[in-house]
Amino acid sequence: MKRSESSPILEKNVAFAAYQLPSLQQVSRKPSAAHIPTVLGVLNFALTLEFLEAEYYTTGINTPGLIPGGRDSAVFATIEKHEVDHVAFLIKVIESYGGTPVAKPTFDFTVGGAFSPFTDYQQFLALAQAFEDTGVRAYKGQAGNLIEENGVLTAALQIHSVEARHASEVRRLRGLKGWITQAERGMGMPEATQAVYDGEDNLIQGGVNVTTVTPIGSDGITESFDEPLTTDEVLTIAGLFIVPSES
Repeated sequence: MKRSESSPILEKNVAFAAYQLPSLQQVSRKPSAAHIPTVLGVLNFALTLEFLEAEYYTTGINTPGLIPGGRDSAVFATIEKHEVDHVAFLIKVIESYGGTPVAKPTFDFTVGGAFSPFTDYQQFLALAQAFEDTGVRAYKGQAGNLIEENGVLTAALQIHSVEARHASEVRRLRGLKGWITQAERGMGMPEATQAVYDGEDNLIQGGVNVTTVTPIGSDGITESFDEPLTTDEVLTIAGLFIVPSES
């Protein structure tokens, strides 16, 4: 599902559509099934991404003079709350399955000085777009690994849809459409972010060449479907911002 248009409620008060994650009781159970290690792997994978996003936005909203007041400030304050909530939720779910939450990595959002997101608002916006677009595709790519654990799958899909709302809103703050066309990263996006968008020009869905069933053309088709990212693809993207641990 592609990123949706901003709702009238959001446009009026810059508040995202209300959502609630399932309770821990709904998603936890005795970790006895053979697929539980896979589930825990996905949850820790997701937690790493949420750590990245939460720290990025927390740093951003607490950097004086970075984010303009009004709509921009309200949007990022809301996104930051969502990401912090996702971190806390994932930690509790991992623990409820008998797992150990991955430690929060050390992040370098400048990538060794290549970016200046906390002194240049346009760069902050660009990386926010890249992180949110990555998050949408990352959660989608893990859905198949959660198919045997319905409670966790439901929670992951609920987070996925919220990440999509974040992505759409950040893209609109940058003056772009709320969805991705072909494999285009969008105006003003650094070339280093292209890996986030590679593969979005896919025209085959469910084994069907969609050009044969609709006249809307390839641009419209690619705007109508988001593509998943594999674990390795996501880790390659996120890994740019993670400082290697000393061992």
